[in-house]
Amino acid sequence: MIKLNNRDCEWQEELTVQELLKLKTYTYPRIIVYINSKIISPEDYASTIIQDGDEVKAIHLMAGG
Repeated sequence: MIKLNNRDCEWQEELTVQELLKLKTYTYPRIIVYINSKIISPEDYASTIIQDGDEVKAIHLMAGG
């Protein structure tokens, strides 16, 4: 089990950031992801493995006028 934006979320072995975003249908082009308070670069989403018990935050960046 992991925490995703302060909510319990199912975890599976070899789950990457990219797979998690796809599973949860995060489709905004600008998302910042933190794992255990450490920012993950977008180019590392496909290779960064989420471990059981990790706390993940996925934040959509929006701009307005």
